[in-house]
Amino acid sequence: MVTGNATLKNMLPAGCKTWGSLGVILLVLLPAVLPLSAFRFYIYLASVILLYGLAATSCNLALGYGGIYQFHHAVFYGAGAYGTALAITRMDISPWIAFLCGPVVSALLALIMGLVCIRLSKLYFGMLQISLGSLVWAVVYRWYSFTGGDDGIQGIPVPDILASARGAYYFVLAVAGISFFALYRIIKSPFGIALQGIRDNPVRSEMIGINVMAHQLVTLVIAGFFAGVAGVLFVVVDNTVFPDMLFWTLSMELIIMCLLGGMYNFFGPLTGAAIVIFIRTFAGSFVEFLTSSAIGLFGGAISESAADSLMAVAASFSSYWTLVLGVICILVIFFVPNGVLGFFDRLKQKGREAVAVGE
Repeated sequence: MVTGNATLKNMLPAGCKTWGSLGVILLVLLPAVLPLSAFRFYIYLASVILLYGLAATSCNLALGYGGIYQFHHAVFYGAGAYGTALAITRMDISPWIAFLCGPVVSALLALIMGLVCIRLSKLYFGMLQISLGSLVWAVVYRWYSFTGGDDGIQGIPVPDILASARGAYYFVLAVAGISFFALYRIIKSPFGIALQGIRDNPVRSEMIGINVMAHQLVTLVIAGFFAGVAGVLFVVVDNTVFPDMLFWTLSMELIIMCLLGGMYNFFGPLTGAAIVIFIRTFAGSFVEFLTSSAIGLFGGAISESAADSLMAVAASFSSYWTLVLGVICILVIFFVPNGVLGFFDRLKQKGREAVAVGE
């Protein structure tokens, strides 16, 4: 006789495998066919999500998997973008070679800053990194003759194959995909396992022979390198660089992306990046839609002047998208502290436990 629990046990894995396979197929096919059916704006938006997702994932290598207080990761992202932009516009280097210069510049900057900060721990490390990163930002912001100062650099030439939104998107998709795969393999390698052990208990890790500082320094360089790759991709997509790319507020955005998606899930930062970009892009339009719907619902209860005032406030809401993001962050911290994907991981674990109990 077959019980209900036994039937569930036999059927659930097959269903999970089917849905999992469909999910993988969609994740592979959807990005590939997106440019064939989407408007130029949405192609650009997808490119931005991918490159910010890569920047956030590289930050999470140090922050989530290494336990390093990476408070100014944006300086490496901006250094990669500026390294490429300056190589093209000031040194007349071929764009293809300049694309390689950006990540190298970021990795060298990460190495230098890491050597200075590595002996400090936790909050002190993070604060010193913010200070050093702010110095780099100040140099870029004030050096008008070389970096363009607060005007940045516009109209950066890229190869003709990357000049269209579709060409840039496929380049971003290919490079980001390779980078995500490389980061995933690093996390799953013995080096990555040792790094997570350092995060959980650095003293015990050192006692069993792991060189804690060396592992952390290498992690900073790797994270800086891939942040530089993301910076290069921004140059390809936007053909411009500006000093705010190195400012500490962007670093906080990257940390928020990690928190929203989940720091202990590999795809958490990419999910968080998608959430943040969508809020930044569509928060104002969504509030305008809700406001106009409410005005239409209440009809004559609202005067024409009051309706105009409400719509004006809603139209200006796009400037305050960080307010919506802040509310969402508070809700995530209180109700899903492991992030969106961490929440689903927890549900999956509970499902497995329920099946195990049913056995």
